[in-house]
Amino acid sequence: MSLRNPGKWLLSAGLFLLVVLAFQGGMDSAGRTYTEQGFKRALITYGIARGLNGVISVAQGTEVSLQPAGVGVTLTPGQILDPVNDLIERFSWIMLASSSSLGVQRLLIDIASWPGFSLLLALLAMAVLLIWWLPRFQHSGARLIATRVMVFLLLVRFAVPFIAVANEALYEQFLKDHYELSLQQLEQTTAAIGTLQHPVPVGSDAGADVSLLEKAQRLLASARQSADVDARIEQYREIAANAVTHTI
Repeated sequence: MSLRNPGKWLLSAGLFLLVVLAFQGGMDSAGRTYTEQGFKRALITYGIARGLNGVISVAQGTEVSLQPAGVGVTLTPGQILDPVNDLIERFSWIMLASSSSLGVQRLLIDIASWPGFSLLLALLAMAVLLIWWLPRFQHSGARLIATRVMVFLLLVRFAVPFIAVANEALYEQFLKDHYELSLQQLEQTTAAIGTLQHPVPVGSDAGADVSLLEKAQRLLASARQSADVDARIEQYREIAANAVTHTI
């Protein structure tokens, strides 16, 4: 047995430290907390997206009837939001998938932090150290197999908590402000679409015996209503652009 191998000593010390960290569980607690926070954010975003999806669907079916010069015209200005509705729907499914993924991560953290798993890791680490240091295993296939199994178990033990901590650090540093702003804008978009769903009231002179003055007044009212529809369409365009910007 050679005791003058710095590489082996370094690997052995690193393996011992990882086993100690496995029993200590500090990263597990942080990873569990951050995963739950991400899970809640994903569910909140999913709920807002589905709410916006529903409001847009209602707005798409809202009809506006006009009778310029006595000719009946029915418009559905909300149909301009159809591409946005498709985008929001796909986005909501992405958020649902993200929620499911975070739920699986939470389960993996619970499994990896189970004391029995850490005990198994410690026993395997002892076996690996013996295989590394005993001369008769220097050229044995058991050494390679044991090392690979050890690396795999270490990845299972530490990868998910580490990813959770890293994701939260990235979120806090680069994404938090943008996420909160986009969430607020999507909520405002939902409210704005809701205020535009009320149909434009329209009068009808069909089948009625009215004077020339009344016809002129109704023609003027119809022109005003047409202008209201144009304004509503423009508002829908602005809402669509805003929704796309903050969804992406």
